[in-house]
Amino acid sequence: MARKRKGRSVRKNQNRLGEPEELVQAPHSFVINKGVTDGNVAELTKDFRKVMEPYTASHLKTRKKNTIKDFVSIAGPLHVSHISVFSRSDLGLYLKIARLPRGPTLTFKVCNYSLAKDVISSLKKQYVVEEAFKHSPLVVLNSFSGEGMQMKLMASMFQNMFPTLNLTSVDLNDVRRCVLLNYNASSKEIDFRHYGIKIAPVNISKGVKKVVQGKVPNLAKCSDMAEFLTKAGMLSESEAEEDPNSHVILGQKIISRGNLESGKSAIKLSELGPRLTLKLFKIEDGLMDGEVLYHDFIEKTEEEKEEIRKKKEANKRLKEKRKKIQEANVRKKEEEKQGRKKKSNGEEKGENVSKKRPLEDDGKDDDDDAEYYRQEVGEEPDKDLFVKKIRTDRFKNKKFKKANKNM
Repeated sequence: MARKRKGRSVRKNQNRLGEPEELVQAPHSFVINKGVTDGNVAELTKDFRKVMEPYTASHLKTRKKNTIKDFVSIAGPLHVSHISVFSRSDLGLYLKIARLPRGPTLTFKVCNYSLAKDVISSLKKQYVVEEAFKHSPLVVLNSFSGEGMQMKLMASMFQNMFPTLNLTSVDLNDVRRCVLLNYNASSKEIDFRHYGIKIAPVNISKGVKKVVQGKVPNLAKCSDMAEFLTKAGMLSESEAEEDPNSHVILGQKIISRGNLESGKSAIKLSELGPRLTLKLFKIEDGLMDGEVLYHDFIEKTEEEKEEIRKKKEANKRLKEKRKKIQEANVRKKEEEKQGRKKKSNGEEKGENVSKKRPLEDDGKDDDDDAEYYRQEVGEEPDKDLFVKKIRTDRFKNKKFKKANKNM
């Protein structure tokens, strides 16, 4: 007997138990937009998902009726650790970054932003490689060493959104992107940039570089190949334009041509977008709610904080009390329903028993007829005389009623 082949969807479904440990422990994320948003905000959400790849839901579809609880409920099985929410109000665009499932939540005001397509179109030379998005980017934090609890929380949140790199086992071929976060202490703004990393060989001429990289050179203005390779003033772009501080010695073999192990190469960055200018607005202890740990505009005294904390605790106790009362009412209604059901079943059984009447009477009419027969005739009647007569009368009555129905 031939084995039944599994369907296409079953074959494509990955076994969650068979995933490698690195993939399970890597931080995953949801990037969504909530509220009334326009086309630019939806496009910005897609660009931010592109930054968070590959450990994010790139094609996540949401509805207006979806709440944060819906995403929290499915975050555990999918190993999702962070959620980023873009929302627009009358005052501007905001970005909320929260740690699942219990917070904290950081709220940023998006002062300025540029979409990825606008950033790429403004470049003279565009560098977009789809292979670069198969691995997580390198995170670089600049000037996040200031004093204050909010600085530590911001640095910790941004670092934990991306998987950590093990310097002893990292493959340089997988480091193809970079996320730069620069904090400006004077304006309290964060510049968010997303770059693609390109490694180019140095100390070679432009002609040699073209030959090494497999490009077909143009020899129309040269008499021979030697003149093309030794032509003066044809330094490569990486050597003429790059700063010497960007030169590094490679410790591993790189797939790109011209870069040799233990050789000197230059690191070039090409912006991929999007660009964001963020300003920390508020930090909450819980998930989109809870005690306000930091606020950029409002400062409250300890008495006001204690009063707010007491109100929240009172509301929490009231909510728990109402929940218990509701559960008790539900149990009571279920018990009453079960009792009525049992009572109705018992009454139906009793009615059925009472409706069943024996074929023979209780014998009172037979005794009266027999006594009357003795007084008038003076003899004892036969045993079955009056019983047969009653049965015959009943049979005749039944036949009569049936005949009337048929008519």
